[in-house]
Amino acid sequence: MINVFLDDMRACPPGFVAARSAEECLLLLAECDVEVLSLDYELGYGQPNGLSVAHGIIVSGKYPREIYVHSSSLMGRAEMVRALRGSAPAEVLIHDGPMPDHVLKAAAAGAAPDTWTVEADA
Repeated sequence: MINVFLDDMRACPPGFVAARSAEECLLLLAECDVEVLSLDYELGYGQPNGLSVAHGIIVSGKYPREIYVHSSSLMGRAEMVRALRGSAPAEVLIHDGPMPDHVLKAAAAGAAPDTWTVEADA
């Protein structure tokens, strides 16, 4: 299992595989078992955006266990969250916002996601 971070500009956090385009992200989702996915909306002028990835996930039915939508685009983030929440199986967690510190720290340490504790982030 891998964790995937889709963003064309931000640095990829430790414990994640970087996807710099919608196409690259969809390929990783198709070829790998993805535990945690973090999505950006804007991926460069004239390029498919994060909503394209959300639609690809919905069409394929291949959902990661957890999805964070970290985009600073309020409209884009809202569209992605609405689309994913409207179609994801009940066991898939969709988060409207970036990954909290405890998730980033656990992923960087290589901890299995089922051992990640939900703690208040300082």
